[in-house]
Amino acid sequence: MKGRIARIAGPLVEADEMKGSRMLDVVYVGEAKLVGEIIKIKGGRAFIQVYDDTTGLRPGEPVEGIGEPLSVELGPGLLSSIYDGVQRPLEVIKKNAGDFITKGVTANALDRKKKWKFTPLAKKGDKVSGGSIIGEVPESSLIKHRILVPPHISGTIKEIREGDYTVEDVVCALDNKA
Repeated sequence: MKGRIARIAGPLVEADEMKGSRMLDVVYVGEAKLVGEIIKIKGGRAFIQVYDDTTGLRPGEPVEGIGEPLSVELGPGLLSSIYDGVQRPLEVIKKNAGDFITKGVTANALDRKKKWKFTPLAKKGDKVSGGSIIGEVPESSLIKHRILVPPHISGTIKEIREGDYTVEDVVCALDNKA
């Protein structure tokens, strides 16, 4: 959904034309795409808690919802980083933008280029469903991340590969024919 800023009061922004919005959905506010969360809905007006400095925002600027609630990304590298309250990695932001988090700055929570060693615990032909453990990735000598089948997905493993992968690489393919 797309709307427009109607009112700004510190970190609270009210946006009109937000019919279809849902409570707790994440929205990008203004031209700078500040991260916010819908905390109240009244008719077509959404009340948004913005997690950045709202100085300079103006009524009429766009508000765009992503259709999902605020969530965190889990995976290898998570435990070796320090984050702010909306899971922006502080060291990456410091490297890219300096010592202070400037308005609208974003960064992926997990490094998209680093490769991690994936070891399968399931094999070709295994039947799996949401939450099934298919493998693991060590982050340190003490910490191993379990790699799970996403919710609402099930099937038979047709391919699973051991090796070094990024957090975006496909390590397993399912045949979901009944």
